Amino acid sequence: MKTVIISIGGSMIVPNGGPSVKFLSALKLFSEQVVNSGKRLILVCGGGKTARHYISAASEVVDSLHPEDLDWLGIHSTRLNGHLVRTILRDIAHSVVIKNPHHIPEEWDGDVLIAAGWKPGWSTDYVASVMAKNLDTGMVINASNIDYVYTDDPRKNPHAEKREVMSWEEYRTMVGEEWDPGMSAPFDPIASKLCDEEGISVAIVNGDDLENIRGLIEGEDFKGTILS
Repeated sequence: MKTVIISIGGSMIVPNGGPSVKFLSALKLFSEQVVNSGKRLILVCGGGKTARHYISAASEVVDSLHPEDLDWLGIHSTRLNGHLVRTILRDIAHSVVIKNPHHIPEEWDGDVLIAAGWKPGWSTDYVASVMAKNLDTGMVINASNIDYVYTDDPRKNPHAEKREVMSWEEYRTMVGEEWDPGMSAPFDPIASKLCDEEGISVAIVNGDDLENIRGLIEGEDFKGTILS
């Protein structure tokens, strides 16, 4: 991979207690290592807990929230998280956070590009998938707080099986066709449809193990699930 696209779950950047200095420090070192190996890196930042806190607060004040408002709360959360990541990577990152995946600059200020939410109806998984299509990278790495995709929720079903490889057909049957703000599927169903149609693979990995992700980038064995 000459250009590596990683969709970072917002809960990695901002867990319940606020921004994770530990994760951000590790992400900075990881990004520098990837760039020093001769690759370009795109980090698409999710909203995660930041978005959920804002949506929860609005829900306690208003009985019925418009779906578009929920989306915009999530989008602005991704952009805030994106600016945080761009700030710590200022020395090696493009100066502007990308909001439209169809408007990727031909030249970057650095070797890292930070992207965030686009518009209502599309998750940051979808943004990463569109960028993978436009740049013909063939893969999106999805870094969140899970190690594998399971056949069912392992917290509720003790018989759920982890899968190291899963076809798009099987995965899409499992997660359905609709996406809504705050859903916790390993990879957004709308983005999954695009990746399936465009022949893009997705690697589901735990964002806490950035060394594992670096191994994946270098073509080594890794811990996670490939959707293809």
